[in-house]
Amino acid sequence: MSQNQASSPADAKPTTAASRIFALIPGVLLCIAVAGVSALLERAELGVFEHPYVEALVMAILLGMALRSFWKPAPRWQAGIAFSAKQLLEVAVMLLGASISFAAIAASGVALLASIAAVVVIALCVSFGISRMLGLSTRLSILIACGNSICGNSAIAAVAPIIGANNDEIASSISFTAILGVMMVLGLPLLIPLLQLSATQYGILAGLTVYAVPQVLAATVPAGLVSTQIGTLVKLMRVLMLGPVVVGLSLAASRWQSDAKKTHVGFFRLVPWFILGFLALATLRSLEIVPGTVVGPVTKITSFLTVVSMAALGLGVDVRVLANVGGRVTAAVTLSLMLLLGISIALVHWFK
Repeated sequence: MSQNQASSPADAKPTTAASRIFALIPGVLLCIAVAGVSALLERAELGVFEHPYVEALVMAILLGMALRSFWKPAPRWQAGIAFSAKQLLEVAVMLLGASISFAAIAASGVALLASIAAVVVIALCVSFGISRMLGLSTRLSILIACGNSICGNSAIAAVAPIIGANNDEIASSISFTAILGVMMVLGLPLLIPLLQLSATQYGILAGLTVYAVPQVLAATVPAGLVSTQIGTLVKLMRVLMLGPVVVGLSLAASRWQSDAKKTHVGFFRLVPWFILGFLALATLRSLEIVPGTVVGPVTKITSFLTVVSMAALGLGVDVRVLANVGGRVTAAVTLSLMLLLGISIALVHWFK
């Protein structure tokens, strides 16, 4: 009897760890299934239109929300869904660092880099101010500002875990941003004859205003190869601004914590582990310790993990909450986008 009692504590630990892992499996598999369907839909869209106007990331969150609207996941699904929405998303953010090279930033030119940085900073501040004036929460305002100013859904997904945004805030910001992102792709080429833009100017404009890299390709192909190349370069430089922004938000995140949590908060509490991992991988990539051949596979893994996380977020969204804030979010995103477009048009006329 005593031997059984002595061995039971040792046996309890692996059993508990194993049970926690097994508890994650149903929910994680559900999120992977939704992500897989979203990827197939994006591939079908690519075959029809040659460019994915609606990314798998957006489809995943919309499918998750649709599923959640008529089926509430039972408790056995909840652990895996929560794990996919938080931990998998944090891993995806960390892996983004492997695709960033500081040398590529330096080689892009000081004037263009400074201009892009200025546009991003101005758009961030004003977009946040517009959202707050419309009565949106601080976290939702940050998500809209980052999505509008940097790289749309990817920026929202990267910033969300840092500021502690909930599922409803993430879903509402991504959903409305995605709609305007598609409208930008379709309508931006109309500005070429209207503003008499050269191929270079239009490429800069597309890179500064269109949310996702694939959408930049879709928006610039009608204008020719030069616009596509310049638009992609400017867009990638704009995406690189995500690094400094997430680090800055990590350091400022304690402002949204309670006073009790603010006391004696160390560096490693202010800067989450995945941000440190992001910076470490970016440094290793810049030093070419992480070879270029690794970037492609890592980017695919990152994209898929992000889609899985968005499926999880969609499964946890109450559609009624989106209806309550829909009008204000639409107004905030629209006004912010118009502001970004105006600043970018002024800039491209300077880059003649």
